[in-house]
Amino acid sequence: MTKVYLIRHGKTEWNLQSRYQGAHGDSPLLASSYHEIAQLAKSLGSVPIAHVYASPLKRARVTAQKLIDHLNRPIPLTIDSRLREFNLGKMEGMHFADVEAKWPEALHNFRHHPDKYDAELIESESFQEVIDRVGSAIKEFCRLNSDKNIVVVSHGAALNATINALVGTPMAHLKDRGGLSNTSTTILQTTDAEHFQLEQWNDTSYLHKTKVDPTDTI
Repeated sequence: MTKVYLIRHGKTEWNLQSRYQGAHGDSPLLASSYHEIAQLAKSLGSVPIAHVYASPLKRARVTAQKLIDHLNRPIPLTIDSRLREFNLGKMEGMHFADVEAKWPEALHNFRHHPDKYDAELIESESFQEVIDRVGSAIKEFCRLNSDKNIVVVSHGAALNATINALVGTPMAHLKDRGGLSNTSTTILQTTDAEHFQLEQWNDTSYLHKTKVDPTDTI
């Protein structure tokens, strides 16, 4: 059995400011995120990891490299453009409140009804396009690492959609499990690199947070 540890990157300045980063926007990790990556590494300390794959966007790439540094093991890192975040078109760089004021229906559907989301209005990728590219990457990584453990470091929107799709969730219900937190771990299992089972969703127990900031999962 192959296990895929899917990690959302550490929290960034734009995450804290409630701004959409998407596939083209990027902002630095918060100072606190480096400590959280160290805690993540500690939680994975006993897990034999064959390979780490990461999005080329700096927030994910740095998260992956710092994770490997803290694990202090010779784990190969591959940067794959298919793991980049959802291209959010006109929303990228905008504050959530401004997007809601300008495109209330599109934003509501993006957050709650992916089957009704109008990608053309926002000039963004569609959910299916994101699922196809990220899903193809994850399946390929699993074929290359049969019966091993791998880590994939990517982004909240892209991972959320793809993980749920891989375990057979219908498009209309992709968002039913809620968001993925920064520096969280979700685990999938597969025996054939085509069919996946969800072992763990959005685990952040190792961060030992006494209070969850609403901006942690959006």
